[in-house]
Amino acid sequence: MSSIRLFILSSFDELGAMHGHRLRLEAEHKRVHLWTDISVGAVYGAMKRLEAEGLLRESGREREGNRPTRQLYEITETGRDALDMLRRTELSEVWFKPDPFDLALTRMDSTSLETLPSVLAERLATVKARLAESRRVREEAHDRIGLAKQWALRHTEYRLEAEITYLTDLLKVADDIVADERNAPA
Repeated sequence: MSSIRLFILSSFDELGAMHGHRLRLEAEHKRVHLWTDISVGAVYGAMKRLEAEGLLRESGREREGNRPTRQLYEITETGRDALDMLRRTELSEVWFKPDPFDLALTRMDSTSLETLPSVLAERLATVKARLAESRRVREEAHDRIGLAKQWALRHTEYRLEAEITYLTDLLKVADDIVADERNAPA
């Protein structure tokens, strides 16, 4: 998954030369953290890595008023080629990261077993709250974002809805899991 690379390269391709602070503001303005795994604060380090790979290059310096001089960067032809590849790849690849929850579920000890039903209920409540927040944000932003961004936000909602279905079903069999684990051969 190359979300931050895709965001940075596409931003430079779209907006032209800029400094890292402007890119960071662009990430905040576009609220990319709502539908990606991008941490806005990671933009600077990622830009340096892209420069080291030859995908970005320094294109000058800029100074506004009393602010410090800032380096301007631009996308290279190699960066545009990488961007084209990233766009094709990220639209076609299916990416699901394994959830550490599944490993923890299969590695419970006696304390974990005792608390499993309550932990599952709490997890379910947390996921429901995230879904409600995601819907609120999408509805609030509806008139200010394009259709693609609306569907990117909706994708998160579909995933949360699936997790709610899974946890609801898992909670129904939590007592059976506890009993099975207690009676499992050593």
